[in-house]
Amino acid sequence: MKKLRWQILVVMVTLVIVGILLLSQQPVMQPLLPLPTSGGVFTESLVGSLSRLNPLLDWNNSSDHEVDRLIFSGLITFDARGMPIPDLAESWGTSQDGTIYNFSIRPNAVWHDGTPVTSDDVISTIGLIQGGGSSFPQDIQDMWESIEINRLNERTLQFHLPEPFAPFLDYLSFGILPKHIFTSIPIDQLGNAEFNLKPIGTGPYQFDHLILENGQINGVVLTAFDKYYNQQPFIQQVVFRYYPTPVEALMAYQQGEVLGVSQVTSASLKDALAEPNLSLYSCRQPELSLILLNLDDGAVPFFQEQSVRKALMLGLNRQRMIDVILQGQAIPAEGPILPGSWAYYDGFEHINYDREAAIALLKTKGYVIPAEGGDVRVKDGKPLAFTLIYPDDTLHTALAESIQSDWALIGVKVDLQSTPYDQLFIDHLSPRKYQAALVDLDLSRSPDPDPYPFWHQAEATGGQNYSQWNNRTASEYLEQARTITDLAVRTRLYRNFQVVFAKEIPALTLYYPVYTFAVDIQVRGVQGAPIFDISDRFANITSWYLVTRRALEQTPTPTITP
Repeated sequence: MKKLRWQILVVMVTLVIVGILLLSQQPVMQPLLPLPTSGGVFTESLVGSLSRLNPLLDWNNSSDHEVDRLIFSGLITFDARGMPIPDLAESWGTSQDGTIYNFSIRPNAVWHDGTPVTSDDVISTIGLIQGGGSSFPQDIQDMWESIEINRLNERTLQFHLPEPFAPFLDYLSFGILPKHIFTSIPIDQLGNAEFNLKPIGTGPYQFDHLILENGQINGVVLTAFDKYYNQQPFIQQVVFRYYPTPVEALMAYQQGEVLGVSQVTSASLKDALAEPNLSLYSCRQPELSLILLNLDDGAVPFFQEQSVRKALMLGLNRQRMIDVILQGQAIPAEGPILPGSWAYYDGFEHINYDREAAIALLKTKGYVIPAEGGDVRVKDGKPLAFTLIYPDDTLHTALAESIQSDWALIGVKVDLQSTPYDQLFIDHLSPRKYQAALVDLDLSRSPDPDPYPFWHQAEATGGQNYSQWNNRTASEYLEQARTITDLAVRTRLYRNFQVVFAKEIPALTLYYPVYTFAVDIQVRGVQGAPIFDISDRFANITSWYLVTRRALEQTPTPTITP
C-alpha cells in the first residue's frame, strides 16, 4: 500500500506540473489601454487680437507670434533647458574657431502648398531681415548684416560670422518664409501683403480660414498638416478665438466656448482654480525682476560696499512679496541666469530673508542709529538713505512700497519715485541718472543665457550694464563663454560667473515670474516646463490629444524547450 501511495503521489505531482506548463503557454490578456489617436478640435481663448500672421512682423504682437509658432518653423528650436534641437534643419556643424556654421535642411520638408523647402528660402528670409522687412529689434538686424551667407546646394547653406559668437544659434529660430511667394512682393509692401492673412508655412498646422463676425476677425482656424516633416499632431484642428483680457478669456471657457485659456493672471487665477475640470500649467517666464543699484554714483557711496548690498538683500522679504502681491505666481530669484537653463548653477550660498542678520551686519560696518535717536542708520554723518525709482503701475507700486517697508525695519530710508516704464529707461537708466531702480529684464527669445550685455564692464558706459558693475574676473568669464562653442567649457565659465555674482551682489535679484495657462482635463499630453518665449507652451503640441482608441495587448509567452 505504501508503494501504491507513492505512485499515486508521483502521478498527482506530475499532473500539477503539466497543468502549470500548459497554463503558462496561454497568452496573458492585458486590460484595454487607451492610446492617443488622430482627431478632435482644440479651441483656445487667446488674449489679444490678430494683426499679421508673419513671423518677421510679429515681434511686438505676442498673440500673432503664438499662432505663428504652429504655422511656421525655424532652422532650429530649443528644448526646456535652452538646448538647440533640429527643426527645419536636419543637422548642423560648427568650425573649430566658431565662425562658420553649416546647416542641412530636412529632405522631407515641404511648404503647406507642397513646394519643397530649400536653402534659398532661408537666404531669402534673412535678406528681408537685412533689408528692413521685419519688426525685429535693430540690434538683430545689425547682427544679420554682418554675417555672410553662402548657398552650398539646394538643401545646404553656410553662415560665416565675422568673429566667434556662441549665442548665434538663438538667432536661427525665427520662422522661415517661402521665397516662391515673396519674390514678387516688394519689401515696402510686405506689411500689407495678402500672405499675412493667408499664410503658408512649414509647421505642424496649416492655415485654414479666419473667423469673421460683424466684419471683425475674431478667430483663426488651423488644420493639421499631413505632410509635416516631424511627428504628426494628433489633434486635427486648432482654433484660436480672440479676447481682450485674461478675465474674458476665462469666461469663454466657463461658457463652454473653448477648451483652453492662453493666459491666467492674478485677476483670473482664483476663478480658474475653482473650475474642477480645468488644469493649470505654470511655467517659469523668461524674465527677471530685480533692484538695480547705481554702483558709480558718488551720492550713494555705500552701494560700493558689498556688506551694505548683502544687508539690503538680507532685509528683503521676497517670499512675502511673491505670496501676497504676486499671489504665488513667481519663483525667488537667486541669480542672473534663469533656472532650468543648461547654464544655471545652484551651488552657491543663497541669501534668505533675515532681518536680524541684516541689522547685525550693518552695525559691524559702522552703520548705527544716532545717539540722539531716529529711525535711519548713519555712518560718518551720512544717512543710509536713497531714492528708488519704479514703474508707475499697480504691481510695481505695491512691490516698491513693500521694499520700502522692509528696509525701514533695518534702518534704511527709501524715498519712492514713480515714472512710466519707458521713461525709466530713457531718462534714468540709460544716462545712469538714478540711485536704485526696480526693473524687469525681459529675456524672451534668448534661450542662450549670455549675461554679457547686462554685467560685462564694457557695457557699463552706453550699454545695458546699468549698475555699472566693474568686475574684471566676472567680465573675463563672460567674454570667454560667448566665444567658445564647447558646451562643457561654457557651463563651467557660467558657473564661475554666477559664483562671483552671488558673492559680490551687484544687484538685488527678486523673482522670476511664472506664466500660467489652462487646458480642460479632456485634453491630454499637455506639459508645463520652463519657457524662453510664451509660445513655448506649444512646444509639444503634436503630443496633445483628445481622441483615444483602446488596444488589447498580449504578453508574449516564452517558448518552452523540452
